[in-house]
Parts: sequence; structure tokens; C-alpha cells
Amino acid sequence: MSVRSEIVGIRSPDELRHALEGAQYLASEELATAAYLALALQKPLLLEGVPGVGKTEAAKSIGAVLARNVIRLQCYEGIDASAALYEWNFPRQMLAIRQAGDQYVNIYADSFLLKRPLLESLLEPLNNLLLIDEIDRSDHEFEAFLLEYLSDFSISIPETGTIHSYEHPVVVLTSNRTRELHEALRRRCVYHWIDYPTPEIEARIVMTRASSVAHETARAVVESVNRMRAEPLTKPPGVSETVEWAEAATLLASQGNSWPRAFRRAIGVALKDQDDFAYLESRFDSLLPSEAAWTHPLKFNPLFRSLHCSGTTAFSLLQTRSLDFLNPFGCSDLET
Repeated sequence: MSVRSEIVGIRSPDELRHALEGAQYLASEELATAAYLALALQKPLLLEGVPGVGKTEAAKSIGAVLARNVIRLQCYEGIDASAALYEWNFPRQMLAIRQAGDQYVNIYADSFLLKRPLLESLLEPLNNLLLIDEIDRSDHEFEAFLLEYLSDFSISIPETGTIHSYEHPVVVLTSNRTRELHEALRRRCVYHWIDYPTPEIEARIVMTRASSVAHETARAVVESVNRMRAEPLTKPPGVSETVEWAEAATLLASQGNSWPRAFRRAIGVALKDQDDFAYLESRFDSLLPSEAAWTHPLKFNPLFRSLHCSGTTAFSLLQTRSLDFLNPFGCSDLET
């Protein structure tokens, strides 16, 4: 087994973790270690976890760090080799035969080959990262077919021969664990389970991903989402829902809605199932945040950072006053 201690300038899990943070992905120490070892040992990385914890985003961020195109193979029930590997362009082959007449034409030339994700990753392994997304949604037959690819990183095309990759491609598989994967597939991978982040990390994720959310709002939304996840919901809010709910509520609050009303009106961003909505509806007041803070352009003014004003009042001030007003503010709920 060939081992690479350095991958595009990354010499340790800590360096990879720092690079992922630069790509706006806050990885745990364990995830960064698993990803680094998968790259160093040239093995696929298998990420499992409940929906919405950032498995796909992790793969995309690794691709960004490595400066590679992410080729995504979205799995589904009934997916077969033609969707994942290659197909012959049959209409173009027929047209070429008609145009050639009595002359010979090689209908199995590369120009007639439709390359799918697995073949693309083999042909250009240094430029691409292959993401096999939600492998648990495929059937056992496709999983068995995938074993050959992950074992030898080669593909056999009956009409032309076997294609070998001159370099092991970077491969990331994700699974929501709706079914158990075959043991042989697991043995070929470096494995890591991604759980929901801690409230502190999730608040940092909201601040990193959202464009206009204040720290107090991020913390309030994360606390509320964690209370929802403790309920027996069909589709608990994921991390992406946390980010989008914080942004949606901030937008509504900036338009004059009170914070409780802003969070309540934006609840469709967090909850995506009617049964979950009906189950929680009578208890929304206790689950939703009651207070937060609204971030606006004045947050970048160092003199304004020490001032605290309600979102509605601050919004009206923005509409009527310029940046040089600062004193007096003329709002009764202002504290310095």
C-alpha cells in the first residue's frame, strides 16, 4: 500500500481542518483525521449520518481544498451501470453508419462514448473528486457493481477493453443509513459517522454561512432547533435548515416583524413535514426563540458595536438617519 504523507501541501489532519475552515466548513477533529487518512492511504471516505448533518457539504469542501471538480453521482433505487459508468450514443452511431454508406466506421470510438461519473473520475483522477451521494438509496446489485470499481479502480468496457486509472481517484461516499451497507464495501473505505454539531459549533456554522445574522440570533435559533430535534419528528431540522431559518427570520425582523412573529412566519424553512408541524403547533411558543438581535449595515461601524437597540427601532433609524448621526439616537430602548 502506497502512503502519501502530504496532499497538496497538507501534511496533517490539523492542517486539513484549518483548510476546510477556510472553505467555510467547520470540521471536527475526528472528521478531519478520517478525511486526511483517506487521502493519505488513497482509500475512499465513507461518511454516514442522519440527513442534514453536512455529509455532502463535507465532500464538496474537500474538493474545494484540493482544487478539484466535484463529480456527483446521486444514487437512487434502480440505478444501474449505464447511469454510473458509460453509455454508447446510439442515435449518433446510427447517424454515422448512414453517413458512411459502404465505408467502414468505428462506432465504438471514444467520440461515441457518453462518459458517466465513474468513468470520468478514472480518466482524470487528478482533476476530479467523485462524490457517490446517498449510496444507501441504491440496491444491492449496484453496490456489488461498485465493489469492483473501488477495489481496482478499473472499468471493463466489452467493446474496447479495460480502462485503468493511472492514479487512485479521490472518492467520497455518503449514506443516511436507511439500510445497512455490505460489509465488503465498508472494508474498502475509511469510515466516519457525522453527528449533529454541538450548539457552540452550530452557532459558528450559522455565523459562517449566513450573510446577515447576529451572534445572538444564531444562538437563539440553534437552541430552538435543538429543542425540536429532541422531539419525535419525522424530519428533524438539519444544519442547513438552521442556517436558512436564522437568515429568513432576520430578513422578516428587518421588515418590522417582532422576533416571535418573524420566527413563527419563517417556520416553513425549518420544518418540512406537515405531521411535524401539526405535532408542534400547540407548543410553538415554548419552542421558538422569543428574542434575538438584528444585524444591519451599522454593525461594521466600530462606534455602533457598543450600542443595543431593538431590531424594529434600528430599522426605522436606518431609513431616516445617515451614518454620522450617532448622537442623539432618539430611541427610548437604546442603552450604551
